[in-house]
Amino acid sequence: MHELTGARILVTGGTGSLGHAVVRRLMAGDWGIPRYVTIFSRDEAKQHFMRLWYAKRLQATDDIVYDQQRERPRLRFVIGDVRDYEALSRAVQDHDVIVHAAAMKQVPVCEYFPNEAVATNVVGTRNLVKAVHDHGREVRVVVGISTDKACKPVNVLGMTKGIMERILTEANLLPGSTRYISVRYGNVVASRGSVVPLLQSQITRGGPLTITTPDMTRFLLSLDQAVDVIFEALNQAEPGECYIPRVPSARIVDVAQALIGEKDIPMIFTGIRPGEKVHEILVSEEERYRTVERGNYYVIRPMLPELAVDEIQEPVLSRAYSSQNTSLSIAELARLLQEFVTREQQLDDILA
Repeated sequence: MHELTGARILVTGGTGSLGHAVVRRLMAGDWGIPRYVTIFSRDEAKQHFMRLWYAKRLQATDDIVYDQQRERPRLRFVIGDVRDYEALSRAVQDHDVIVHAAAMKQVPVCEYFPNEAVATNVVGTRNLVKAVHDHGREVRVVVGISTDKACKPVNVLGMTKGIMERILTEANLLPGSTRYISVRYGNVVASRGSVVPLLQSQITRGGPLTITTPDMTRFLLSLDQAVDVIFEALNQAEPGECYIPRVPSARIVDVAQALIGEKDIPMIFTGIRPGEKVHEILVSEEERYRTVERGNYYVIRPMLPELAVDEIQEPVLSRAYSSQNTSLSIAELARLLQEFVTREQQLDDILA
């Protein structure tokens, strides 16, 4: 696949778990060799260590030179915040593709600091659209990273991400040729702050494992699968569409048991945290009438009539696409989690 060969790619939030996963796949050349990849984020420490990791240096020097023995894109680092329109205006110039991964994404934090979540997830997205419109005339496509929590939201994170999706949809009505799209998925297993790293840390300490409720379910996918969704959308999505992966779901208590294995580690139930749902939904009952099937993905068409491609005759879903319909056993979860670990190691080996 060579869809991104020669492309100039900007990744906002490029030092986050997902942003870094996107960068790793780009550097591995999975979709061709881009001309360069720019990491835009506000965390100078993470940028510093990420720069060292790609340079294969154990300590900082003033003359970091990246390994040129293989054909790889040039890697650039830009300090900035999506809340800062001027910083984004400078960053979007001379880029063709933008992956918008910058976000506040911790559910409890967003509940306690809703203004901050709005400033990053909503105002930051608005700033990006305006910056592209005003200064990024060469940008062909912008893909925003959303979450299942944006579907029938009950928490600040979901509400702000739902508005992010709408901002990107509406942006397609602006003059110009930029295509604005989004992707939406569930729990990324290896991402910072997600349930699996938390449980693994508790297991290392000998427990107990803290589970909110025995009934809680979540969609599960690896960082690698999450990146696949992004690149599939970049390649296939029409303006305003939202790509949804068809992935398994499981009870969190079963995930915990798969991680524990034969160890004698207790679990305790702590109750649902502020803003949490028992079950997540990726496609709502209302959205299913605008949803089509495309390969291994569900695609939600935009609700704005100006962006309608054609009329959907028969919905592909007979009900909401919910994690409540669990599909993974403990044994299957154990295999799946091991596959995630193996793939992460393989990708590191490619870049070594």
